[in-house]
Amino acid sequence: MDEKNLDIYGNGPLHWPRALERLEAAAIPPDGESHRTWWLATVHPDGRPHIAGVGALWFEGKVHFTSGDATRKSRNLAENPNCAISVALPSIDLVVEGTASKVTDDATLGRLAEVYVALGWPARAQDGALTAEFSAPSAGPPPWFVYAITAKVAFGLATVEPYGASRWTFD
Repeated sequence: MDEKNLDIYGNGPLHWPRALERLEAAAIPPDGESHRTWWLATVHPDGRPHIAGVGALWFEGKVHFTSGDATRKSRNLAENPNCAISVALPSIDLVVEGTASKVTDDATLGRLAEVYVALGWPARAQDGALTAEFSAPSAGPPPWFVYAITAKVAFGLATVEPYGASRWTFD
């Protein structure tokens, strides 16, 4: 991984382990916080941007989110898997750019369902997707496919001391 300090005020770089710690902790919202919104940016076939709030989490080294096949974000990803996702984490704002692909491995889907259940969403793996009695209104009807974003580059901005800004480029 390549790390570049983007700070213009004399602060040192943010190191990836600091961002990774926040990503891993983000699956467990702090007391009094019921959720954290991630913003997914995809591209319409005609090149216009599309941004949608999604429920996402860092799992096994990638950002994962769910979406129904009929949603605009899923249709955009079927045409062009390049995307970006952003989130305000405690102490760091983060943007990850990469490519999204459907997760179809039953074992991975089962492990993800267990995480979602622990977070309060009664999801279960079924036929290469997740299903449950309910989901976010923007997800469309079940089944919900899981996408994993393979990061190409990420940007972080510290919102508490020690301040700083960095870009990380992944192999």
